Amino acid sequence: MARPIEYKTKVAIIYVMGLFMEIMDTTVVNVALPTLDEELGGGGSRIEWVVLGYLLSLAVWIPASGWLGDRLGTKRVFLFALTMFTTASMLCGLSGSLNQLIAFRILQGVGGGMLTPVGAAMLYRAYPKSERAKAATAVIGVAVVAPAVGPVLGGLIVDTISWRWIFFINGPIGLLAIYLAVRFLQEHTEPGTGPFDFAGFVLSASGLTTLLYALSEGPRRGWSDPLIVTFIAAGLALFVALIYVELHLEHPMLQLRLLSNRMFQRGNIAGFAMYGGFVSLLFLFPLYLQRLRGFSALDSGLTQIPQAIGVILSSQIVGRWLYPRFGPRRLMVGGLLSGALVGYGFANLDLETGLWSIRGLMFMRGISMAFIFISLQAAVYATVSVADTGRASSIFSTQRQTSSAFGVAIAATVLTTGISNAVKPGMDAHAVQVAQLGAYQNAFLATALMFVVAAAASMFIRDSDAAVTLSPKAKVNQQKLAG
Repeated sequence: MARPIEYKTKVAIIYVMGLFMEIMDTTVVNVALPTLDEELGGGGSRIEWVVLGYLLSLAVWIPASGWLGDRLGTKRVFLFALTMFTTASMLCGLSGSLNQLIAFRILQGVGGGMLTPVGAAMLYRAYPKSERAKAATAVIGVAVVAPAVGPVLGGLIVDTISWRWIFFINGPIGLLAIYLAVRFLQEHTEPGTGPFDFAGFVLSASGLTTLLYALSEGPRRGWSDPLIVTFIAAGLALFVALIYVELHLEHPMLQLRLLSNRMFQRGNIAGFAMYGGFVSLLFLFPLYLQRLRGFSALDSGLTQIPQAIGVILSSQIVGRWLYPRFGPRRLMVGGLLSGALVGYGFANLDLETGLWSIRGLMFMRGISMAFIFISLQAAVYATVSVADTGRASSIFSTQRQTSSAFGVAIAATVLTTGISNAVKPGMDAHAVQVAQLGAYQNAFLATALMFVVAAAASMFIRDSDAAVTLSPKAKVNQQKLAG
């Protein structure tokens, strides 16, 4: 007789389905932007809002998601997020103009902004702390597979069917996830959440959207552009006001006091540099292969697949055997330094490097990322109470969104500045390509340096702070070391 599926496994399956849609959607849309611009008549300068509108909508709702889940119930809010994301996806596919598409992408962002933090809170509440590495293993494959599958799937859909199906494809996945969520998820609320913190919501939404807009547009407009300078200054001022307000409220929307928790604080600091380095290379890589080397979007996507394979293979070893025995610190530092070396390998790519050599680098990167992701995800909430997990997930998700934008901004700035300085009037096509190569190499090097910074930050993580997530024998050893 088959053994019934445990509740924690059901939560993981449902969360992974929502996460897969949310992550893959971004990469699929990026591939389709030229076609969208051509068919909907965006005029070039406005097509960016298909991506930017979604990004800024995420920024509004991610910080509020923890309070909403705790107050209204995680099942109810997660279902709302799934329904909103799926419905908005269908509307995006039915769009008859660019303005409609942008509006429906903003609605998608409402759902997407709640999916990840609320889903993560449900996941880590469902799994005992001693099994957090297993929970992280269930999620990590999606975080890497979706960005790899997205360009391949997006390219195939746009080339062979219609751009509308990059949105319609979310329909069956979303409906199945909604059905499973209705049937299997259990409701969870937290007493004493307090009234809605309207000031915190306004400050976090305006501060984060202002800063993310500046980070997104800075590389293109230039960091000395008056609009960018104004937005950065305004964003920082709003964040200072947010910190002051939240630390002086009895029931803040963002529990910034959680950052006084040593493990949570240091995990977020290391995560900021790590996510910046991880996402920025994913941003650069398709540009290198497609714009510089002339490969297709399909070739670019297929070349990223070995990274997902490396993650899947390595995560089983890390999650089941290494993390429970050794804890986060050594695995994170080792994984980050290994990832930095792989990044240095990307910085040495040239115009003749074969795709199989690049796939080898991607595979090694995937192996390294499993060490980092699983260790960080398993440990960061180790000393956070079950009651505070929802708010902690909002903070962590906000950090991840900001750090990703920050990393891409750094890489894009190094790339655009390098190309601008190296390419001179009168150069022939080959000379221009060689000049651009140097800019790409420097940008890849910047992503590697972010991993070095993250490794240095990870040195301050204490395995003893994550003792509850380790095996009984390792837990005893850590307690002895801490004593």
